[in-house]
Amino acid sequence: MAYDEGLAAIIEDLTIGRDGFTTKRMFGGLCYLQHGNMACGIHEDRLMVRLGDDESARAAIDAGQALPMDFTGKVMKGWVLVPAEQITGPEVVKSWIDQGLAFAGSLPPK
Repeated sequence: MAYDEGLAAIIEDLTIGRDGFTTKRMFGGLCYLQHGNMACGIHEDRLMVRLGDDESARAAIDAGQALPMDFTGKVMKGWVLVPAEQITGPEVVKSWIDQGLAFAGSLPPK
């Protein structure tokens, strides 16, 4: 499985028409960028989310909502993976991608 196309459709529905929002194939899946900065993505059936700081990522991991993003063999700081079983509907996806877009939107455009 390259990536969950149903999850991609949810993200596309939630982000259609956003200024500066683009999609790019990366990591064997899809990545979503805000003004050129990675915000979130899909790897297999998991949602990758860029939270920006380790405290936010650690809080999500400690709460059992996400896993460390380590699919490359090394943990990527400030990122989490949300497992498929935690993605219970579009409202959950929206909450996560809003966090990723907020962080990416805080960075200077590329």
